[in-house]
Amino acid sequence: MPTRMLLLVLHYDGTNFSGWQRQPDRRTVQGVLEAALSKLCAQPMTALGSGRTDAGVHARGQAVGVRVPERWAPLAMRRALNALLPDDLWVADAHAMRDEFHARYSATARAYSYYVGTDEEAASPFRRRTEWVVSRPLDAAALARGAAAVVGDHCFRGFAVRGTAPESDDHRCSVRRAEWRSRTGGLVFEIEANRFLHHMVRFLVGTMIDAALGRRPASDVDALLRAGDNSEVSPPAPPHALFLDRVCYPADLYLSEA
Repeated sequence: MPTRMLLLVLHYDGTNFSGWQRQPDRRTVQGVLEAALSKLCAQPMTALGSGRTDAGVHARGQAVGVRVPERWAPLAMRRALNALLPDDLWVADAHAMRDEFHARYSATARAYSYYVGTDEEAASPFRRRTEWVVSRPLDAAALARGAAAVVGDHCFRGFAVRGTAPESDDHRCSVRRAEWRSRTGGLVFEIEANRFLHHMVRFLVGTMIDAALGRRPASDVDALLRAGDNSEVSPPAPPHALFLDRVCYPADLYLSEA
């Protein structure tokens, strides 16, 4: 049967998902999406994500590769999926891709944002689902120093869960941009890199917030970039305030849909 490769761009509220990866007896984004795809295509389907998101983490730009029967054009598949998917999972876009496209290995960059609520209303039930409420004053200079330190090519072994990457992996990531921005009601940390290690963004945020609260020196971010393990890192920031914003691919992998 002739097939085509599609890229699906997903938005999801991670609150009621046990992460991205399919798991037995757990509700996951991959599992829910594959069930809908299998129903539409009348056969078992596999959806390959650009990477895993942990339980509670949200996305407004998760990229997923699926090989579907050729009759499914991108727009038709998007509409059909959105008619079947639950309210906390939505296909924002769909593209026809070249056969060699791979959602994970073709990616050239990924971007995340992490939201910290610092005003009184951050404790509202309408915000605390997607923001980490920090009620004490934060040292903006410490946050800026930490963000500046991680830009560039570094070994992030000190900011990764042990054992989730092979020991032969150099744990190096090239961070193109990292900055804290003020926003109404608090702050947002934005970071873009060619790759991310497990819990890396949450460890970075947890460590920088600890430094901004005076719990550890701001220079510790620099020191952890030279560390051989994560024994000195702060606890990871909570998952519910983290968003996968976008995944980037080379333009020549996209097929014209005219």
